[in-house]
Amino acid sequence: MKIGFDGKRAANNLTGLGNYSRSLIDALAKDFPENEYLVYSPKVKFAKQIDSFFSNEKITLKLPQNGSFLWRSLNILKDLVKDEVQLFHGLSYEIPFAIQHTRIKTVVTIHDLIFLRYPQYYKYIDRKIYDWKSKSACNRADKIIAISEKTKADIIEFYGVGADKIDVIYQSCDDGFKKPFDTATLSRIKAKYKLPDKFILNVGTIEERKNVKLIIQALKDVAEDYILVVIGKKTSYFKIVENEIEKLQLQKRIIFLENIPFADLPGIYQMASLFVYPSFYEGFGIPIIEALYSGIPTIAATGSCLEEAGGPNGIYINPNNKDELAIAINRVLSSTNLQNEMKTKGLEFVQKFNSPLLTQQLISCYKSILA
Repeated sequence: MKIGFDGKRAANNLTGLGNYSRSLIDALAKDFPENEYLVYSPKVKFAKQIDSFFSNEKITLKLPQNGSFLWRSLNILKDLVKDEVQLFHGLSYEIPFAIQHTRIKTVVTIHDLIFLRYPQYYKYIDRKIYDWKSKSACNRADKIIAISEKTKADIIEFYGVGADKIDVIYQSCDDGFKKPFDTATLSRIKAKYKLPDKFILNVGTIEERKNVKLIIQALKDVAEDYILVVIGKKTSYFKIVENEIEKLQLQKRIIFLENIPFADLPGIYQMASLFVYPSFYEGFGIPIIEALYSGIPTIAATGSCLEEAGGPNGIYINPNNKDELAIAINRVLSSTNLQNEMKTKGLEFVQKFNSPLLTQQLISCYKSILA
């Protein structure tokens, strides 16, 4: 097969959808090297992660010969036809307009419809654009990939798409999270970021939906020798977080880290005592997968798909209840037996998200469309 991908995120984003895109294409190229993988992007960012991705001889970067702001949405069709692409996969919510009038088969990945489920978290114009693009792609694509059962249910509810058009194919995380670091590497990372001996970890953009404020409110009822380490980009919501920290006088118990090199991130996970992720809503929850592969107990929130990601041995709390979160944190931190059980069973559960299994599901999806 000759497969084309919307590579804007893969070629330019260092987190989130960029990681998803690179991991997916890289795993396909590794497990099914007989295919051609063409990654189309209007531009490419120079960064170690991206350079390493495109060094794979099975993956070809395709930049526009006559670039314009419409290339990714429309003019790309000329390149796809010229390159004899058989199937195009839009990795994040959209596919080119009018591609349905060519012989090229199409797949689109829908990560979530949070902009419809929780519109208050988005600017009006952004919400309208996201809705228009994703709805259009869902209607025109030959197949939709939802990254969780919850996202599939949302697509059916909001867009009226038939269930048989949607395949649920979960995400994995970067293979860097699947291998324990040696003691020397962990010591270097610990010293570099001045990490404490015992800490609770949270990873993700510091925005209202991710609900970091709840962890801070719970922290005041957790033993003082545990520090909270938050890794993520700050938004305007960070001011609310700062005010809560000051009100509760927790300034010395919280460390904020930003722009952490990706190579160091698995080591920080592996040193954590506990991972806490009380997000109000997610399409899937990759940080939970990263935590489970890193062998640390995980507490997440009810209400979206985090139970799908964390499995039956995670602990799930009401994202509006700080007391419930504090009780859950103390329960885990006070019991070595519970910690060990959560680590062991969490690592067993997360194998269902291992790359070879998911890439087999994905290649089967592609073949079914081309059959």
